Amino acid sequence: METAAPTAVIVAIDGPSGTGKSSTSKAVAAKLGLRYLDTGAQYRAITWWMITNGIDTDDPQAIALAAGKPVIVSGTDPSAPTITVDGQDASGPIRTKEVTSKVSAVSAVPEVRTLITELQRSIAAEAADEADGIVVEGRDIGTTVLPDADLKIFLTASAEARAARRSGELRGKEATDLAATKEALIMRDAADSGRKTSPLAKAGDAVEVDTTELTLDQVIECVVTLVESRRNATEDTEKRAGRS
Repeated sequence: METAAPTAVIVAIDGPSGTGKSSTSKAVAAKLGLRYLDTGAQYRAITWWMITNGIDTDDPQAIALAAGKPVIVSGTDPSAPTITVDGQDASGPIRTKEVTSKVSAVSAVPEVRTLITELQRSIAAEAADEADGIVVEGRDIGTTVLPDADLKIFLTASAEARAARRSGELRGKEATDLAATKEALIMRDAADSGRKTSPLAKAGDAVEVDTTELTLDQVIECVVTLVESRRNATEDTEKRAGRS
């Protein structure tokens, strides 16, 4: 007798920078055979395109007018996620300090968020139809992009822990460097949480996981357990509905 395929599950993982979203999301997706989408990379990609094409990233109107021009394609294989802009590999360029410093301003423009949100929803819908599901990580996934996600998780951590992780937790790292990283993270949090359109926020029905005192493996194990529990509950509900 053939074993029934697992029920497709859509998982939304939100939280500020440095909480382990990307590492956790990729690992969980790989372990459970799910697709993976880094939505932050998409906002970085459009920011990089704006910079490369001479768009003033301090001018919301200019950003809005240009927002629909770049073609962004995200690969969803958790073992090798990719992102291209107009057919060009952008996985390296989008991680520069310049992009990091400007991404909050670009992503706050409503026209940008509308376009990227539509792209994210289409990718999630495709994964739900053609695969076992997807893990989507970002800052507004559970609240705005996928409010009907099967499971919503909000990762948190102290500013100190997040700064240390972002600095690579290197021995001998100068305190001033860590302080600057912490300040940058706090400023990014404030910008993302304070924007009018789709701010960074915990969904009311999200499970909060504080990663401050946890290792990455412990966070991954926790999230895997949550996803498996949710998928099992969904399968049980579907079986009962089928018998009724």
